[in-house]
Amino acid sequence: MQALVEAAVAPARPAIATGRSRRALAIATAAGALLAVVVLSLALGVRGVAVGETWRALFDPVAGNVDHQVIRGQRVPRTVIGLLAGAALGLAGALIQGVTRNPIADPGLLGLNAGASLGIVVAAAYLGVTSPLGFIWFAFLGSSLAAVVVFAIGHGRPVQLALAGATVTALLTPLTTLVLFWDFDAFNQFRFWAVGALTGRGLDTVAALWPFLLAGAVVCMVVAHRLNALALGDDVAAALGQRIGTTRAIAGLAIVALAGTATALAGPIALVGLAVPHAARRLVGTDYRWIVPMCALLGPLMLVTADVIGRLVRQPGEMEAGVVAAIIGAPVLVAVARGRRVAAL
Repeated sequence: MQALVEAAVAPARPAIATGRSRRALAIATAAGALLAVVVLSLALGVRGVAVGETWRALFDPVAGNVDHQVIRGQRVPRTVIGLLAGAALGLAGALIQGVTRNPIADPGLLGLNAGASLGIVVAAAYLGVTSPLGFIWFAFLGSSLAAVVVFAIGHGRPVQLALAGATVTALLTPLTTLVLFWDFDAFNQFRFWAVGALTGRGLDTVAALWPFLLAGAVVCMVVAHRLNALALGDDVAAALGQRIGTTRAIAGLAIVALAGTATALAGPIALVGLAVPHAARRLVGTDYRWIVPMCALLGPLMLVTADVIGRLVRQPGEMEAGVVAAIIGAPVLVAVARGRRVAAL
């Protein structure tokens, strides 16, 4: 009997090994592509810089060298912000879609963007905040409060969360518009943030927010295996011993930290958190233990690529990364919509 069992299991082992190798290759390829895009982000722009000169600017800068000043003062901060915001959006999108079992869920669905927008407007109109470093805390606070309200109303249930998020967005958006109509200075401050760009922020914003991103990413990695059980349905997850409420609460805190950080850093970037998890599932399958690290790579890959493209297509000016990211993400979602089925969650 034991021999028969071993004979039946033996063919499955190479298949499992092959699947892991394919997923590992996909992860490695994404990491290599991200490294290449980072190099391009530092070298390309209105002022092109050779790769060798870029390396010297990073590790052996020369005082007074204009190329080195551009790279260290402008391109390094926006590249770092793109990496962090993209990773946060990708991870937040994976968590949101996993927790809600909703293939079209993203940070905007839970009202996070609307909450952050209202926080920015209130800070500019009534508190006299004008610096990007000041805005990030109000954006983070606004998105966090919106998420708390949504989760409190939705009780962690997929359909209720989506409805609660839509309700909160519908309530906060007109309030934001009303304040903007009353205060033109607030409108000027808000419009530069709302377009979704990586410029106008320095590494001081990164220094203020990276602990929230790190905490959210760690939680995301820890709960990845639990999302696999949630994908089977609440009843099955409970039968497997999962504490569904606890899992959703922990994931909710991570979503707030990740989406709030991304929105505070780069503004309300659309479609990254929605498209990246779908692309990750096509590349590594439906196991969240592989989806999560892939999203952590594909998110910054998409956002930094969008930023590089935005610099090149409209010289001597540039197109904001949020606009280009929406253009890149749209075909992905069209392909998903035209497919015979949405990738399993």
